[in-house]
Amino acid sequence: MESGIKDFKVAGFILRPNSPEIKELFLDIKSKFKRYGIDVLVANRSANMIGVDGMDFDEMCRRSDFLISLGGDGTLLSLVRRSYKYNKPVAGINAGNLGFLADVKIGEVDDFLEQLVNGECRIDERMMIRGVLSVREIDIPFYAFNDVVVTRPIVSRMATIESYIEDEIFNIYRGDGLIISTPTGSTAYNLAAGGPVMYPLTKAFIMTPICPHSLTQRPLVMPADFTIKIKTPKERLIVVVDGQDTYELKHDEELIIRGAKNSAKLLHRRERNYFRVLRDKLSWGDN
Repeated sequence: MESGIKDFKVAGFILRPNSPEIKELFLDIKSKFKRYGIDVLVANRSANMIGVDGMDFDEMCRRSDFLISLGGDGTLLSLVRRSYKYNKPVAGINAGNLGFLADVKIGEVDDFLEQLVNGECRIDERMMIRGVLSVREIDIPFYAFNDVVVTRPIVSRMATIESYIEDEIFNIYRGDGLIISTPTGSTAYNLAAGGPVMYPLTKAFIMTPICPHSLTQRPLVMPADFTIKIKTPKERLIVVVDGQDTYELKHDEELIIRGAKNSAKLLHRRERNYFRVLRDKLSWGDN
């Protein structure tokens, strides 16, 4: 039993964006939370979408004991990044499709809440990426839960990506781009690009080239305490964070990537087994 879980009395919700039809499902789930003695707060953007009372996102995070995303993995990714500085546990109720991260199914909400109030859920700590874009004399920080993708801005051109490890040139990737992934993100774009699946509680980076020009380029796994620097001798690159936020990297700028100081906290039912999730979601072992 995780210490403090029995004290979870207030849940902060965000809902899948642009989905007003989710209102009925949310109200049903809210009533279940209330039956278990848990108050529900809703961030303004989600509240306005379905016509209920809400509050500022940061205020919601401060007042909540834990946070809930109602949607798919993308909704949970956004919540983890936006709430990172508050260090609150996050759970995902899956109203989407795949659900690697948002793993509480709609029919499992009562079971999840019963375990929660009895202190029987568990909290997994997942590595986060802290990135900094150094643009002349300005540093632009960001956090990533799944991955940082460095790619070409124009389809007809090849990306040239200079990679440094601890300030020493390590590799020059030429191709469609480079994925720098956490173990949690290993089953996302990294997997589609031929990178390895890693146990999500591992602390490591995965560097996976996207359609490399040279067949000798292969994915690389490295310790999370290394510092990675990305530059380009060409015109510019595009940096995509968790598939959601986009930045531009010019030839006289650099991207610094490190393991974040604090981990993300994911709240799970006690039965959740990562290897069972892999079998179910990836159909491993099927004939």
